[in-house]
Amino acid sequence: MCPNCEDFARTVLLLGQLALYADMVGADLDFVEAVSASLAVSLPEPPPDGGPAYPGDS
Repeated sequence: MCPNCEDFARTVLLLGQLALYADMVGADLDFVEAVSASLAVSLPEPPPDGGPAYPGDS
């Protein structure tokens, strides 16, 4: 696996887990907002050819 592929997959996984946490009763939504913004900004470029597409990509 290419180096960026692993980082991309790990970041996407963390964003998904954070989304699940945000739907839980009693979730700290301030934490979710802060961490999700940081994760989204740190998202590396998508892997070349065959990687997941970003929303809005054509």
